[in-house]
Amino acid sequence: MYGSSLMFLRGVKCIFIAMLGMSCAHAQNIGEDFEDQEWKEQVAQLPAFPKPENLIRAVVGVEANFSFFIDQTSIDVGKDGVIRYIVVARSQGGAENVSFEGIRCTTRERKIYAFGRPDRSWAQARNPSWASISSARINPYHADLADLYFCPQRSPVFDASSAIRNLRADRGTAPIR
Repeated sequence: MYGSSLMFLRGVKCIFIAMLGMSCAHAQNIGEDFEDQEWKEQVAQLPAFPKPENLIRAVVGVEANFSFFIDQTSIDVGKDGVIRYIVVARSQGGAENVSFEGIRCTTRERKIYAFGRPDRSWAQARNPSWASISSARINPYHADLADLYFCPQRSPVFDASSAIRNLRADRGTAPIR
């Protein structure tokens, strides 16, 4: 009886080891497939021009000359991992700059797709391209938008409502992913 139990346990152990090896090989193949896939940006659709009642103030570190607002209805978390949104930069004198932008959290890059015109239409950017986000550049608000609202731990928020909650929360609270 003891010998047959021992043989049974050895058989179970062999089967377990074989299954473990197969699952590890499968996991490795999944990882290789994921790494081999080239990132592809989805086509950005121009949103409706922002309405004042849809703007949420984004508290960023460069507010000496401008206040920044995000149109909450324009926030989109794309399947490509890009957070797209409209930002309105308002000067102390009341002048406004409106742009449709995107932030790619995983690579810490930003892109401007279009600029708002005074007649509330869009002018597409001439050569939209991804640029590194740096807090020392001309428009450092991108770093705060990424770090505080859209890309906690360099991962995109799950959905637009998470980004909106982050924008509405106090700066002292942890961002919601």
